[in-house]
Amino acid sequence: MSRYSREQLAQDIAACRSMLRGNSKTFFVASLLLPRTVREPASALYAFCRVADDAVDVDVKGSQRDRLAAVHELRYRLAQVYAGTPRDYPSDRAFAGIVEKYSIPRALPEALIEGFEWDATGRRYRDISAVEQYAARVAASVGAMMSILMRTRDAQALARACDLGVAMQLSNIARDVGEDARMGRIYLPTDWLEARGLDVDAWLANPTPNTIVQEVTRDLLAHADTLYARALCGVSSLPPACQPGIHAAGLLYAEIGAEVARRKFDSVSTRAVVPASVKARLLMRAIATTPNADALALPPLSACQFLVEAAASSEHVYTVPLYEVEWWNVQARLVWLVDFLERMERRDRAAREQTRPSPG
Repeated sequence: MSRYSREQLAQDIAACRSMLRGNSKTFFVASLLLPRTVREPASALYAFCRVADDAVDVDVKGSQRDRLAAVHELRYRLAQVYAGTPRDYPSDRAFAGIVEKYSIPRALPEALIEGFEWDATGRRYRDISAVEQYAARVAASVGAMMSILMRTRDAQALARACDLGVAMQLSNIARDVGEDARMGRIYLPTDWLEARGLDVDAWLANPTPNTIVQEVTRDLLAHADTLYARALCGVSSLPPACQPGIHAAGLLYAEIGAEVARRKFDSVSTRAVVPASVKARLLMRAIATTPNADALALPPLSACQFLVEAAASSEHVYTVPLYEVEWWNVQARLVWLVDFLERMERRDRAAREQTRPSPG
């Protein structure tokens, strides 16, 4: 019998969704196109990952010892989750509930925390393979867990889910080049930078717009685009009710790279933000089209092989049916989402107007 009552789990998941609505808008919007039986556990998963990320990242200005202590604490919290005695936080209790309910292999969240440890130590990544190793931990691990929540443990489908996670992380890296550099971090492949003549340490000491950095950002996004193409081929292997939401997530994150490109790949003096009107257009595209499955049978990235093996080898009998979403309900939800995004854009525009300095 489950240690987690249905009522308590529902309350904790509601608290998780409230947090994500304000702090993880892209996930929140895409998740509204998922069936409730996936959306709710996915919210618990993302909330735990977000809280874990913040626990390490918020202390980025502190000492490395402090950051490593935060990672150690995360490992202890994860151990408590898997022991069925989570900390008294909604995110921990909700995640413990879905770990038990869906038999999520411990290797997946452990990989995520290992990625946070690499952040804490200020690790750099020599080549694109090393960047993929990092992205596998901090993002593809979440993609593999999402597949499990969608009742998908097929190795080919898991490989494409991991591709999507890596591609999303590459988009994030390209968007945050300047923000990371000002904190002394760099996630771009250092051999790409050095091959073009950049002194990485000198640039980090004074991170200003740089042609070499922009060229490497462009090349990283080109690599991300190949992974998005591979990843979206896996959408057709998901349950039909889950396809619009995952397709939307891929399109929304890929658009981050497109916005960086429109800014001439300068992520140092500016930070790319995808307008709400563009998000609304992409949501409609996600509903109207389904990617083909041409690349479904490609092997996983070597960086993600261990994640695919861990998730595919686990067994679980699903006791809760995956309710399909009627087409009219998806359309109604899409109309609400477009209106929601338009209201957000109007609010953000009004906020910018209020903070803009007056002339003269």
